[in-house]
Amino acid sequence: MRCRKLYFLLLQFLLLSGGMYAQDTIVFSDPSTTISIGTKIAILEDKTNSLSIPEVLASGNFKKSTQEVPNLSISKSSFWSKLTVSNKTNNNNLVLLLEYPTIDSAEFVTLLPTGTYDVVKTGEYVPVNTRQHHNQNYIFDLDIPAGQSRTFLLKVIAAEQLQLPLTISTGKSNAEELNNKDLIFGLYAGIILVMLLYNLFLYFTVRDRSYLYYVGYILFVGMSQACLQGYAFRFLYPNSYFLANAMMVWIPALSGIFSVLFINNFMNIRFYTPGLYKFLLFISGIYVAIMLLSFTGNYRLCTGIMQLLVIILSITGYTVAVKITRKGYRPARFFLIAFSIFIAGVVVFVLRNVNVLPYNLFTFYAMPIGSAIEVVLLSIALADKINTFRKEKELSQAETVTALKENERIIREQNVILETKVEERTHELKLTNEDLSVALTNLKDTQTQLVESEKMASLGQLTAGIAHEINNPINFVTSNIKPLNRDVYMLLDTIDCIEKIIADDSSKAEKQRQIEEYKTDIDFDYLKMEIDQLLKGIGEGASRTAEIVKGLRVFSRLDEDDLKKADINEGLESTLIIVNNSLGGAIKLTKKLGNLPLVECYPGKLNQVFLNIISNAIHAISKKHEGKPGGELTISTSCDEHNVFIKIADNGTGMTEKVKQRLFEPFFTTKDVGEGTGLGLSIAYNTIVKHNGLITVNSELGIGTEFILTLPLTQK
Repeated sequence: MRCRKLYFLLLQFLLLSGGMYAQDTIVFSDPSTTISIGTKIAILEDKTNSLSIPEVLASGNFKKSTQEVPNLSISKSSFWSKLTVSNKTNNNNLVLLLEYPTIDSAEFVTLLPTGTYDVVKTGEYVPVNTRQHHNQNYIFDLDIPAGQSRTFLLKVIAAEQLQLPLTISTGKSNAEELNNKDLIFGLYAGIILVMLLYNLFLYFTVRDRSYLYYVGYILFVGMSQACLQGYAFRFLYPNSYFLANAMMVWIPALSGIFSVLFINNFMNIRFYTPGLYKFLLFISGIYVAIMLLSFTGNYRLCTGIMQLLVIILSITGYTVAVKITRKGYRPARFFLIAFSIFIAGVVVFVLRNVNVLPYNLFTFYAMPIGSAIEVVLLSIALADKINTFRKEKELSQAETVTALKENERIIREQNVILETKVEERTHELKLTNEDLSVALTNLKDTQTQLVESEKMASLGQLTAGIAHEINNPINFVTSNIKPLNRDVYMLLDTIDCIEKIIADDSSKAEKQRQIEEYKTDIDFDYLKMEIDQLLKGIGEGASRTAEIVKGLRVFSRLDEDDLKKADINEGLESTLIIVNNSLGGAIKLTKKLGNLPLVECYPGKLNQVFLNIISNAIHAISKKHEGKPGGELTISTSCDEHNVFIKIADNGTGMTEKVKQRLFEPFFTTKDVGEGTGLGLSIAYNTIVKHNGLITVNSELGIGTEFILTLPLTQK
């Protein structure tokens, strides 16, 4: 223990003797004064951030400060300051004030006469209300007895610009000075708050976005000053180390973003200088990127970029204001004056940070004063903008009244001319209407004739189909009548013969023998079988004819003008009976008819739709295959809860997209002259639309065509 004490005393001796060239002893003799000690301390930069207190004390690398407020710029290093203070007063309550609230970490080391040292750790991570002195600045008690001297070490680390405004005073003098500075900032905050509320009121009055952007700008400019001077950390988030660092990036970035929005809107930059408008938006994007970069914790890089960006934005804003002012835009003049004052404050602030200007009361308050004056002047400019709006409105109203009077005069003059022209035009229209009436009558007659022609064509197809279908069973009946007539006569002859044998006097056995011989001669058993077969053939022919007639009745549906519940499958079957003759033996018919509910529809009209589509399909198949095998016609039906679906597909010629687009146009046809009127699919389309349905066509040239009919189960 004694050896350790001797080692520490030796270390202090070396410190006091070897360090005399690095620092001066600070003599405090007047309790009523506050002395600045920047030029009386020695500073050591620890680039490794790893030196211990004994290593620092033993280091000979301390350099005497030559600045009243040492400027250590933005660095990742730790900086040790060494100072020796001699108390020549009777007041033991001396304090060291480090008036720089944005320092991340501060350690104050007091070298005690006992050979030990006392360490006080503080910084932004230490809440204000847990510090020995509840202030955003760093205040350290020196505890030097009257007439004695002590040596101290101060270690600081900061992510932002680092300066050391160090002063020594009594506790009372220090408190009075800090209270005065609190009062000054309170006045500044009051000005900011009043201007904010004033412009917010104007925004709700005139609804001009310039006021809203300016409110955001005022808010974040004021918050920036509160962050720089530590009041935000002291009053808003005293327990959050993360916010204490992050807000030093976020608040200035938001201030920059809102300043860009305000400048663009207030001075109408998009109209006057479109190129600079885009550049300002680019700057806003960089501010957003800086805010995102801050989440990585690299606050030093963010601060450095932002200082450069402030200079660029200031130069750009000033350039924009000068250009637009020269173009005679009145609001730009106010902005130029206000912005010039603010720029002056920003320039002083930046020059102080880069060590061009000294750290003093003027450079400390230059930016708050500049921002306060700018806020007031821009508020006046925005208020003047209301007067501009009023004058523009009055001028617009005067121009409108003049224009209305001129329009009234022109209208009066034109009315006379128009009345004459209307009379002339009315006479011409009357003659034209008469001609149109005649043309319309002729058109209706032509349309009626074409529709009748289409009906006759369908009727001809219907007649041909029915004639072919009925011809086969009728031929079957007529061909059986002649042999049946012959067999009947043979039966009658047999009856006459049997009557003669019965009337003879021969014995019963003889009569039986004669009858059997006659039956054998005429082959009576074959005769009965033949008559039975002929009667069955006639019956089948009659039944087939009856089915065809029934199908014809189902197809024609004489009640087609009334909505009926009808079986779609039954309508398709009746249509296929009509076109069966056209199918021949070369076209394969595939039916996939699902189990469908009854559909509310006009059955006869739907059957006509089926006939038109199936006939076109047969024509396309015949044209492609030319009567050879390979053609196929597929008809399928299905349904869901609301609709039925009828699909009619063929592997015929198909069609191009151009033909498909004109498919339902009246009088459009791809058939040769005399083969079609071009009304079939037009009528089919209108019929499906009348049923509130949908007709869809899928076709590919050379492959085939598919018609999909969608019909609702019930009609609304």
